[in-house]
Amino acid sequence: MAKINIDGKELDVPPEYTLLQACEVAGSEVPRFCFHERLSIAGNCRMCLVEVKGGPPKPTASCAMAVRDLRPGPNGEAPVVLTNSPMVKKAREGVMEFLLINHPLDCPICDQGGECDLQDQAMAFGVDSSRFHENKRAVEDKYIGPLVKTSMNRCIQCTRCVRFTAEVAGTGDMGAIGRGEDMEITTYLEAAMTSELSANVADLCPVGALLQKPQSFQARAWEYVKTPSVDVMDALGSSIRIDTRGREVMRILPLVNDAINEEWISDKTRHVVDGLKKQRLDRPYIRENGRLRPASWQEAFGQIATKLKGTRPGRIGALAGDLASVEDMFALQALMGKLGSPNIDCRQDGSKLHPKFGRASYLFNSTLAGVDQAGAIMLVGCNPRREAAVLNARFRRAWAKAGTKFHVVGEKADLTYDYAYLGAGPAALQALETHAPAAEPHPMFVFGAGAFNRPDGEAVLASALKSARAMGVITEDWNGFNVLHHAASRVGGLDLGFVPGEGGLDATAMAKADALDVVFLLGADEIDIAPGAFAVYIGTHGDRGAHRADVILPGAAYTEKSGTYVNTEGRVQMADRASFPPGDAREDWAVLRALSDVLGQRLPFDTLAALRAALYAARPHMANMDAIEPARFGEAPQGGAFEPADFASAVPDFYLTNPIARASSVMAECSALTQARTSHLHLKAAE
Repeated sequence: MAKINIDGKELDVPPEYTLLQACEVAGSEVPRFCFHERLSIAGNCRMCLVEVKGGPPKPTASCAMAVRDLRPGPNGEAPVVLTNSPMVKKAREGVMEFLLINHPLDCPICDQGGECDLQDQAMAFGVDSSRFHENKRAVEDKYIGPLVKTSMNRCIQCTRCVRFTAEVAGTGDMGAIGRGEDMEITTYLEAAMTSELSANVADLCPVGALLQKPQSFQARAWEYVKTPSVDVMDALGSSIRIDTRGREVMRILPLVNDAINEEWISDKTRHVVDGLKKQRLDRPYIRENGRLRPASWQEAFGQIATKLKGTRPGRIGALAGDLASVEDMFALQALMGKLGSPNIDCRQDGSKLHPKFGRASYLFNSTLAGVDQAGAIMLVGCNPRREAAVLNARFRRAWAKAGTKFHVVGEKADLTYDYAYLGAGPAALQALETHAPAAEPHPMFVFGAGAFNRPDGEAVLASALKSARAMGVITEDWNGFNVLHHAASRVGGLDLGFVPGEGGLDATAMAKADALDVVFLLGADEIDIAPGAFAVYIGTHGDRGAHRADVILPGAAYTEKSGTYVNTEGRVQMADRASFPPGDAREDWAVLRALSDVLGQRLPFDTLAALRAALYAARPHMANMDAIEPARFGEAPQGGAFEPADFASAVPDFYLTNPIARASSVMAECSALTQARTSHLHLKAAE
């Protein structure tokens, strides 16, 4: 630790701290535009000037000087830094005056009003007049994609967006052209940004130059009601904030959570908002003569009860979708238990992961933050850029800053970092079963859902565990065996044991023709149910499941209910309700509770609190919010013959993975752009 005196306060700070960070520890506010804790230091806005006693006779940029670079006093005293001296005040006012020379000063019509760093700092550290009266420069607005709107007259060239795309996203989409007064920030030939994290640049922009295009001019910052929640667009469980105005969700922003998403979220998480409003199911429906017609709740429940009357328990089944909360699955599991059916499954993709193999067999055991410790990472059957874009940014940081080595078994893809390619199929994985221990510290295996949703998924799991033990991935003090899920409900469903009971059918078997007489689909839209079964769909959107349904019971989206989710590392998280379901739609567990009454199989809870009490009694670890319970392996999976097919990612299209995303016109535009770009690259490669 190093001693430093800041505004009369003497404190100890790490010597590698910048003066800006040291000032924050001391409680002294230092303005900044270009500096950001998660980006490299640019030192080009000069707003963070401070005075260093004994240093050069001029203000010092506090973001670009480290504490270790300061000289002690003549008698060994701690270096003295002043943040509010007359020299500093005059210097900051001068910098702000320069910044505002060309700024359009259009605060009343700027969509960043109320959340603008330039506006706030001009009021706190600027002056009330300017000595410059020349004409302001004009810069054309740039097209950089469907998600970010530009107003480049406001740009102050802080280069945060440039550094983000180069360092965090890894695509290098943005850069600067020109010099001096002619400098402009843009993408190459004004093309759309290619990163799945691109919209984060609008959060980083300290002025109104980059804005969220889909939400532009919809509301002012002070009109929002802000609700902390959990993202369900993938299985990471990123911390988010849902902003609503009245009953309508207006936007979704990231919350800082260093253990999971740091302060980034994917473009799908952020801009799926319009999908929450379109193609919504807001009343029950019944299929008559091949067509769906609106019905009352009593009529819909009555038709289900009539169909179930006389149906054998073995001919009834239930499937849980990728966005279902733990409470909803627990209620459906309890109802199926009352009906005596063992046919339940949360693995609609046909995955062979199972609770009997132990909780450690389906978790990201190293934890997401544990990636920073890994010396080598092997990716098997996954494309983290599509399946967990925020985690892929963490992988890139480990590669760029810690020198972590990456190896891939599966499809070749642009992951934004270099890797050694070992093969495409299970044979490459099987060859590692007798491999010598890894030379790098804390080696990790990361298996995607694409490795286990095959007919030979159990054999792949058996081979994976053998290889992991042979290479030292699983040891007494380190478990580097990780499964990267892409479905938000999957770990919660496996924790509940929402899998077939003794003699029960799994999802693949239930989907076959004439396998069941009645099937309940709890938001299960990623599976095709063959003709024959009477389908009851409980969900939010007119997607695949609703098109197949004979009875539709409208449910609540993740923003419209309080629900528990368990992320891919086993962390239990609570999502709070930010708005209310449309029309007659109700929370899924409440729909199931009401249905159980009509069926004469009443569930033993009338409130969400009572349901959670029953849930915590059955699964105590669900009560430990934001905690990860230690996991162990269980029964050894059976080996067997491998399929000849190569591993493939379980997510073919990043933007269209669930009913909410498929209802979003913004996601449809992003998907079309990605497909066009991919087709163009394939044509160039063929030439």
